[in-house]
Amino acid sequence: MKVKFLNVLTVCLVTLAVLSPGLVVLSVVWGRHIELVKTQNLACEFKKNSADDTTFSPQIASTNSSQSQSSIQLFERNTVNQVLTAVEQYKLAAILQWFVLLTPIFVGLGIIVYDRYLVYRAALLQEQIEMLERVWQQGIEQ
Repeated sequence: MKVKFLNVLTVCLVTLAVLSPGLVVLSVVWGRHIELVKTQNLACEFKKNSADDTTFSPQIASTNSSQSQSSIQLFERNTVNQVLTAVEQYKLAAILQWFVLLTPIFVGLGIIVYDRYLVYRAALLQEQIEMLERVWQQGIEQ
């Protein structure tokens, strides 16, 4: 039973090791794509808002240039905050990916190391039993 479980675990770990680089690349590309789409949507919204402001009120737009500059600064701040948030999300996603990737590997290695430890302890116990049997046989012969 242990041998079958160990074989299944080994196959799972090898499969995970083979597929993990592809999964990591796919998740990075997907994250960058989502960031690009968000940036494009923000840019389109900003262009739409600025075009609506200038087409409906050209006189107000010329007199209120300070308001448009403040709205541009506000948009830039929001964009920077969203980029920082995206970077933080990317870092969190990378940490979670490594956790998901490394947890089964460490569990598998732990099982293998513990199994080897049990084999070592059984061999050591068997040597001690053989030594005690030899001592006992020598004690009987004397």
